[in-house]
Amino acid sequence: MARLKRFCPVGMPAHLIQRGNNRNNCFLSDSDKATYMRYLREASDKFRVAIHAWVLMSNHVHMLVTPQQSEGASNLMHYIGSQYVRFFNRKYSRTGTLWEGRFKSSLVQEDTYFLTCQRYIELNPVRAGMVSHPAEYHWSSYRSNAFGTNSSVRQPHQLYLALGNSESIRLEAYRSLFLESIPADQISSIRFAANKGLVLGSGKFTNKIEKLSGQRARLLKPGPKGGKNT
Repeated sequence: MARLKRFCPVGMPAHLIQRGNNRNNCFLSDSDKATYMRYLREASDKFRVAIHAWVLMSNHVHMLVTPQQSEGASNLMHYIGSQYVRFFNRKYSRTGTLWEGRFKSSLVQEDTYFLTCQRYIELNPVRAGMVSHPAEYHWSSYRSNAFGTNSSVRQPHQLYLALGNSESIRLEAYRSLFLESIPADQISSIRFAANKGLVLGSGKFTNKIEKLSGQRARLLKPGPKGGKNT
């Protein structure tokens, strides 16, 4: 499939992924992760991108964001990528690229997939076998979303705020979402959409995005065997 032009409009949540080149580690210490988070905070303010969830793994990063100005997501990722690679190369006396080409992005339908995608992001360390519960992992948004741990990066989405009329009710409601695992088909849908740059949502939502963007937002159906796609 030809690579689709990225479309991250203002006010629409997007799942972003940035990977180390050849899946090599892009974080070698906690201080590296702290530096990345500092650049993320700077970029969020500079380019007006609300950060709802994140996780820093050893060789990649996931975020759930909502741009609040045009080209916000692209500008945010470019700023972080360029600032962090200069820091990383200088610190470890290396040269060359650190990231795997352009970042991956997938628009997320709010009412269907937003909180599921947020849970997917924060459960990454559990699926990787690094911890048994997301609260045990320091470099994600889980403790902020689930326990109210102070964060200068997080900006809660309206769907998160709708979980309760008070902070204590919201925190408890959010923690309860993690009592059940995410169905395997939904995990597959999140991964597929992000890796292919497709929309994560219903057919109706995909139609809406295609009309807004003026481009395809789904896979083409294969043509008949022995024939050509037309």
